[in-house]
Amino acid sequence: MKTWNILYRGTLSSCNYACAYCPFAKTKNTREELAADAADLQRFVQWVAGRKERIGILFTPWGEALIRKYYQEAMTELSHMPNVYRVAIQTNLSCKTAWMNKVNKETFALWTTYHPTEISRAKFIKKCKELDENAIRYSVGFVGFKEQVKELEALRNDLNPSVYLWVNAYKREANYYDAALLEQIEAVDPLFRYNTTYHPSEGLPCQAGETSFSLDGDGNMRRCHFIKKYIGNIYKEGFEEKLFARPCSNKTCGCHIGYVHLENLKLYEVYGDGVLERIPRQQNY
Repeated sequence: MKTWNILYRGTLSSCNYACAYCPFAKTKNTREELAADAADLQRFVQWVAGRKERIGILFTPWGEALIRKYYQEAMTELSHMPNVYRVAIQTNLSCKTAWMNKVNKETFALWTTYHPTEISRAKFIKKCKELDENAIRYSVGFVGFKEQVKELEALRNDLNPSVYLWVNAYKREANYYDAALLEQIEAVDPLFRYNTTYHPSEGLPCQAGETSFSLDGDGNMRRCHFIKKYIGNIYKEGFEEKLFARPCSNKTCGCHIGYVHLENLKLYEVYGDGVLERIPRQQNY
């Protein structure tokens, strides 16, 4: 049975947070825009239900999706489908968590991110404890700004020890991390150095476009979020023929949801079935 890892990004762009570095901070969609996004999402859910492949899904919305009931319902429905091995989403975890009582906990997972300028650590940890009590699988992320490393260490101390805490590097400034700071962050996230690099990728084999691909709300397929050329549409006959091995066409790849599929990095061996929610196999962190 084929396995497909699908990164879905619909038209939703509204967010309830105001992070200074994010272009979607405190944006709002109209009711009409939300209704269109909900219709696209439901169409995708029904498409998944009709497939025979083993499917993993990561929702990567520009905004915050889990405050929307229709995303909660879609994830719950997908989690119970026999052909779905994983359904995960990137979220700031600002939503209520009681609805997760209905999900299939064997397949459901969260890629959460802590934003210390938007929520207190105590409130965020409270949400994480709710996930722990409900046996929800999740990772926690943090943007590695220099001035917030102490907060990162405090977060690590307060989190359940079994929860993987990953750090996204700040790469807009060259040589941002010195050796001492790298070691300090790696004490929290042993995989951090992978994210500090724009990995050479041009001409190298990648699972993107073969077993992994990106979708928009209309069903248009891209190899990944970072290669803009469409390769097909899942709602058109014969789209499966567009999925085959080919080398990367970009010079570099610097985002986890991209470089994790580069074959030379061997990160599938590190993450296994946790590749979508960013949880490594070996929980030695």
